[in-house]
Amino acid sequence: MSLLIADVDGSLVTEDKVLTMRAQAAVKALDTAGIAFAITSGRPPRGMAMLIEPLALRTPVAAFNGGVFVKPDMTIITEHLLSADIARRTVELILHHEMDVWVYSGKEWFVRNSEAPHVSREQWTVKFPPTVTGDIGKVLDRAVKIVGVSDALDVVARCEKAAEDALGARASAARSQPYYLDVTHRDANKGAVVTALCEFLSIPCAEVATIGDMPNDVLMFRKSGVSIAMGNAASDVQEQADFVTASYKDEGFAKAVEQFILPRVAPPRPRAR
Repeated sequence: MSLLIADVDGSLVTEDKVLTMRAQAAVKALDTAGIAFAITSGRPPRGMAMLIEPLALRTPVAAFNGGVFVKPDMTIITEHLLSADIARRTVELILHHEMDVWVYSGKEWFVRNSEAPHVSREQWTVKFPPTVTGDIGKVLDRAVKIVGVSDALDVVARCEKAAEDALGARASAARSQPYYLDVTHRDANKGAVVTALCEFLSIPCAEVATIGDMPNDVLMFRKSGVSIAMGNAASDVQEQADFVTASYKDEGFAKAVEQFILPRVAPPRPRAR
């Protein structure tokens, strides 16, 4: 095993978005064993910056589900913007389903109402405030990710299907949380993250392990040699992983490293006498 790629929310951090000491120790143990560690998330780059120092990250960070790759110093390596027509069609679909809509560019997060559901929690999670705009259509020229938001989870699921049907192979549409539908460039998905990181780091995909909890993480499960679902993942996600660890409420990430990754590291050969 040469690389572990972890989803962030619902996997690496707890329900309260806390990076535990045991999780940090697990990442340090990976480094000691010669296994690289990388993170990927639907979060913007700025929303992942607080993890870089405590994890001593040296690998590229895959933000927006691979829509933007940055170095640990936040320098952009590559980004995939949504085309103008795809961005407009996505907003139309989300509003047609009576969901709220957010737009992310590389450094900005735009919302229509700062008091709308999940805005305050998202701000707490990513550690920067949104910009409120009365015309979301005017901020689509550099959109990396468009998010449909609703606590009517069946509506989010229906909108996901409608987006898949309407956008086809021209974009990636997947739920990053039960109440979030993320639409990104077709090359910005968790499966493409695995491929890109393998190219960046010159590591075969067969030597990669992945861990996640949501349907969009299944795409990286399919690209990696070993896949681990969180205990808090839905049953259909767990069924598509090689292993299932504990919940994020019970140190599931750290336990996965300890039980499924580190034991695969070959012990050093004794020196010949």
